[in-house]
Amino acid sequence: MVLGMTSPDAGEITVLGVPVPARARLARARIGVVPQFDNLDLEFTVRENLLVFGRYFGMSTREVEAIIPSLLEFARLESKAHARVSELSGGMKRRLTLARALINDPQLLVMDEPTTGLDPHARHLIWERLRSLLARGKTIILTTHFMEEAERLCDRLCVLEKGRKIAEGHPHALIEEQIGCQVIEIYGGNPHELHSLISPYAQRIEVSGETLFCYAPDPEQVRLQLRGHAGLRLLQRPPNLEDVFLRLTGREMEK
Repeated sequence: MVLGMTSPDAGEITVLGVPVPARARLARARIGVVPQFDNLDLEFTVRENLLVFGRYFGMSTREVEAIIPSLLEFARLESKAHARVSELSGGMKRRLTLARALINDPQLLVMDEPTTGLDPHARHLIWERLRSLLARGKTIILTTHFMEEAERLCDRLCVLEKGRKIAEGHPHALIEEQIGCQVIEIYGGNPHELHSLISPYAQRIEVSGETLFCYAPDPEQVRLQLRGHAGLRLLQRPPNLEDVFLRLTGREMEK
């Protein structure tokens, strides 16, 4: 809908001051898009992909060629300018797709699952590049299932379930609001049997499979109650955005 390809069922959408879908073409000229799956021209070189895409925006060959070096540097693909896309790794393809989305120097970048399928090193490199764009004043709309990604990059987060907004705010504010205290993950026992033992010391208890999640204002009290129970493994950690997401969308609630 942001791109004007689908009309809203109700209400109105304005993107960068432009009503869509009524004037979607004008809005799209100021937007860059990184789709979930790479749709690069595999038989073209890296440079040719950028050149062709720039022409779609009405840019002259000279204009595109003038900015290709900076885009390649941004994507860290300088040495791959003349390599065919089919020869690139998955991480390189994602960086090229990101560089391509910047060909028109967009004010708004729309990204769908930008690091899906990437190894940790490639994912962190994409995150570093996105942070540099945010520092330059770009606006990014990002959809992701990686809670760490959302927590690292977003300054405003919207949690959706079945197309319905169920929470919105800064990631850290949501963590404090929804969780607030330390989390103890308990493995190796029967979660339901352990529930009555630690319940007096827990703000909330949730169960996911055979793992018990205890949200405890005083974690040491919980540890004391579990001391002597053989076979248990405990992991104490600060709350994170995944706790928020799972609380809002569905672990089995015990308290």
